[in-house]
Amino acid sequence: MIEIRQYVDRSGRTPFLEWLDDLNDAVQARVATALERLETGNLSSVKSVGAGVQELRINFGPGYRLYFGWDGEQLVILLVGGDKRRQQIDIQRAKELWQEFKARKREK
Repeated sequence: MIEIRQYVDRSGRTPFLEWLDDLNDAVQARVATALERLETGNLSSVKSVGAGVQELRINFGPGYRLYFGWDGEQLVILLVGGDKRRQQIDIQRAKELWQEFKARKREK
């Protein structure tokens, strides 16, 4: 079983949760289903977008995307979500958040 946690930035904000809270209930349900599949090890909709960041595609609506990084073999850190329309912007943001996560982890 894969453990999923949300990234929390230095100011205590959770970018993924902020994104999720802005979605309607139907989309939130689809995201929850995608995360449940990820927890069980279903990686069929996951691909690398570089710099240690992975993209989980949800084929619904405008093409929702979840961005995360692996912290070890069984721990996923959710970074941010988005959709196909802003994909490149979201990927860049996810990469920046992932670099910050790794830097803070090294500081500890």
